[in-house]
Amino acid sequence: MTDALEYNDISAEVRGVLSAGRLKLTEQHIVFKNNKTGKVEQIAAEDIDLINSQKFVGTWGLRVFTKGGALHRFTGFRDSEHEKLSKFIKDAYAQDMVEKEMCVKGWNWGTARFMGSVLSFDKDTKTIFEVPLSHVSQCVTGKNEVTLEFHQNDDAPVGLLEMRFHIPAVESADDDPVEKFHQNVMNKASVISASGESIAIFREIQILTPRGRYDIKVFSTFFQLHGKTFDYKIPMDSVLRLFMLPHKDSRQMFFVLSLDPPIKQGQTRYHYLVLLFAPDEETTIELPFTEEELRDKYEGKLEKELSGPVYEVMGKVMKVLIGRKITGPGNFIGHSGTAAVGCSFKAAAGYLYPLERGFIYIHKPPLHIRFEEITSVNFARSGGSTRSFDFEVTLKNGTVHIFSSIEKEEYAKLFDYITQKKLHVSNMGKDKSGYKDVDFGDSDNENEPDAYLARLKAEAREKEEDDDDDDGSDEESTDEDFKPNENESDVAEEYDSNVQDDSDDDSDASGGGGDSDAPAKKKEREKKREKKEKKERKRDTERTKKTTKKKDSNKPKRATTAFMLWLNDTRDKIKQDNPGIKPTEIAKRGGEMWKELKDKSKWEEAAAKDKQRYQDEMRNYKPGAGTDDENESSNKVSNKASKKRKSDPSPAKKANTSGSNFKSKEYISDDDSSSSDDKAKKGGEPEKKKTKPSNAESKKKKAASESEDDDEEEEDASEDQTNESDASD
Repeated sequence: MTDALEYNDISAEVRGVLSAGRLKLTEQHIVFKNNKTGKVEQIAAEDIDLINSQKFVGTWGLRVFTKGGALHRFTGFRDSEHEKLSKFIKDAYAQDMVEKEMCVKGWNWGTARFMGSVLSFDKDTKTIFEVPLSHVSQCVTGKNEVTLEFHQNDDAPVGLLEMRFHIPAVESADDDPVEKFHQNVMNKASVISASGESIAIFREIQILTPRGRYDIKVFSTFFQLHGKTFDYKIPMDSVLRLFMLPHKDSRQMFFVLSLDPPIKQGQTRYHYLVLLFAPDEETTIELPFTEEELRDKYEGKLEKELSGPVYEVMGKVMKVLIGRKITGPGNFIGHSGTAAVGCSFKAAAGYLYPLERGFIYIHKPPLHIRFEEITSVNFARSGGSTRSFDFEVTLKNGTVHIFSSIEKEEYAKLFDYITQKKLHVSNMGKDKSGYKDVDFGDSDNENEPDAYLARLKAEAREKEEDDDDDDGSDEESTDEDFKPNENESDVAEEYDSNVQDDSDDDSDASGGGGDSDAPAKKKEREKKREKKEKKERKRDTERTKKTTKKKDSNKPKRATTAFMLWLNDTRDKIKQDNPGIKPTEIAKRGGEMWKELKDKSKWEEAAAKDKQRYQDEMRNYKPGAGTDDENESSNKVSNKASKKRKSDPSPAKKANTSGSNFKSKEYISDDDSSSSDDKAKKGGEPEKKKTKPSNAESKKKKAASESEDDDEEEEDASEDQTNESDASD
């Protein structure tokens, strides 16, 4: 016999909704784990009273009835699994899996039968429908009528609000059938009523969600939150988990209750109750149970009198009555020596607690993440800051939770915890020994630089190198391109459009009895001017280098490759096979087809012939073939000279053609700073200054330069004619 059967795609009925999960059948238990909530339900083999197979829409399922009167339904089984499952149930639980027949004729009258906690509405031997009484929230009677109201499930797209039964009056009956029907429903219904004495009362407990102070009254099947504005009654079976977590400063304690279904306040849903306690607050309560009840009903887990800190007493009572264990913080210890990591979640500050089987965030909004829900985690830089990082958690349903602003000191601790729990880190590289992708600039892990930080450092180094080159230009480089006559260095300053400002600045330096700081200021100005001049010369050089190369029409055509010969012949076929293909994609597709082509000899032979043709033509080719080589060479030299003069006339040329008193607007000497002493220091080179002329002056100078270009063109034309006449002679 098979030891166990497992099914990963089974759904169970939970308050009127089919919830997906995993079902496991062993010899001892039937276990179902809800994928959404992680809640585990177990049915012991000795508690099983009846197991039926039942048809559903498009599939079939199991109907498990326990000796305690509870009904469990599971669906999603395939037809091929019927025989195998029937044999396992027969061997393991000694139950025959008989099919439960349903009446589908649409009858609305029949017989109501109460079987444990299930109301079955039957027609003869077939069941029309079944109502688990645990779904009933209220039962109201009227004349010959009983109304059932149901708990609502937020996950249900359509929910059943109420159901009404008409019960005919029977005169011969001793008991009222309506009252009897009502009593049977109320005995098993999940109706929350505060009748009877509470087990324990805790006064003025501070609750963070929902915010306020509440008196908590604990009953056997539910507990009540009584506040100044709102009251909540919460069934014990709606509590999924209990957490007891210390605050990061160790001066407070969090007691967290996870709820499903959540409590409602208007349109707001509270899936977690977060209670806050001070560790030094103590209390003493006496439970209203006898020693026998404590021993038999609660197996001796509770004492008649409980005393101690409030959170310990409440936790112990809740743990026993709800039947859930209390989850603690686990083995994780952060940089601060506590189990909490300070962070922000959805723009609110809180604490993240790494647990043994998941994470829980406190407190706004509270969030619990189980390891089995996680696809991967990621460590990321926090907005460019080097003092913190982000921790991203990606779930299997695609949701991403980002916990930001975590101190960098917590990184090593959190990374070790993730590695220990064997969670997948999405940004982990090949080197899994270190903390690869998060670099904090001044952290201990200097062997793994951050890409963003490295790029910034590289840019800074380039900038520093440029600055060093500019500063060193005084000593290493001199102006070799521009060497005007030294006699013209003392030309009058009136041609400088900014003469007044410079003469004012330099007057103290040139005159006797000036300021003692004048030489230092003068050197500083010289450096600045030379930097600007160097940049201008660099730009002019780049402009002159950009010359177009004239194409020779007589030059032989290059040889075509085998691939291009094949592609030109196959282009039309590619277009036909791939209608609507872009022209840019044809070559890409052709490259893929060329790789797959086995016989390429035809095209390679054609390419070899074309290559031989190109080599033969190149041997007979003479660049720029003409009638007279000397005439062509002289024309070429004259054309180059004229082009050079037109594109970038030198400042010296302009100065000589326009008269002895003219200076270019880009290079103007300073009359006060160009003394013989300064010339000696500069190696005989006059100082140059770049000025910014006004619009009127720039227009005049532009017109003058254009006239000069026209004169130069005429001179070039006359020179060309002279050359041609000499050649003809």
